Amino acid sequence: MALPDVGGESEDGEEELDYRFTLANERTFLAWVRTALGLLAGGVAVHTLVQPLRLAGLGGIIAVSCLVMSFAVALGAFRHWQRIDVAMRTGRPLPGTVLVPVLSVGVAVVAALACLAVLLS
Repeated sequence: MALPDVGGESEDGEEELDYRFTLANERTFLAWVRTALGLLAGGVAVHTLVQPLRLAGLGGIIAVSCLVMSFAVALGAFRHWQRIDVAMRTGRPLPGTVLVPVLSVGVAVVAALACLAVLLS
């Protein structure tokens, strides 16, 4: 099987990309999905392990924060992958992402809540 002609056009009229760029975009998407899965697992673990303690309310807030971030990152990852793919195929500049600041602020909030929970226990 021959590799696609870089810079040529595909059957639907879009520019054929170097396969390495599409694979790099896919790897980035998969990294975001792994992050979302980690947040999902963290949220479930906090809910399961913290519930018996007297700080169950704070544990619930931490768990829900992780689960909401997991949901947001998973949806944002798909949307980002899709936007990058379209931009590459149409020759437009690559769009930015809001995933990085959302994830950074979200993890900082969860870390602060976890510190508070540890100090109060």
